[in-house]
Amino acid sequence: MGTLVNLITISRIPLSLYLLITVPLSLEFYIVYALCGMTDILDGAIARKTNTVSELGGRLDSLADFILVFIVLYILGPVIELKTIHIILAGVIILIRFISIAAVAYKFRTFGVLHTRLNKATGLILFVYPFSMTLKLGNILAFLVCIIGLISALEELIIHLTSDQLDLNRKAFVCRP
Repeated sequence: MGTLVNLITISRIPLSLYLLITVPLSLEFYIVYALCGMTDILDGAIARKTNTVSELGGRLDSLADFILVFIVLYILGPVIELKTIHIILAGVIILIRFISIAAVAYKFRTFGVLHTRLNKATGLILFVYPFSMTLKLGNILAFLVCIIGLISALEELIIHLTSDQLDLNRKAFVCRP
């Protein structure tokens, strides 16, 4: 079952790449994007249900999520109208995320992104964002994702800097390993 879960996770990568040849915010874009979201939900749910959660699966999930977010930001960047504050906050979040990844690489000699509650909340709001554009709620959700994203990035960095061991499934800073 673990192999099936990892295949579901890995399928998010070619689906994400396929988004590069779709028209932004078209029906095809939304269908493929929704499929990407379903793989993200299914892989974790099946892994937990079948007790096949693995470190490899967590790393693959983080990699697939990173690729999806990068591609969607690349695709939507030219077609969305973000306010300057959103762009500045996004830049700060990206910088903190890279510092966090570098801290893990230096401290634990590996790649690691935590699956905290705030990271999951950020991912959910970020995932909903393209759908919100059809409802003219883009700026509200952009601000919300920036604020929650900033807090979650800071939380993850603090966890990495203060932890003696890497626990990819740590739920929050207040939850000790």
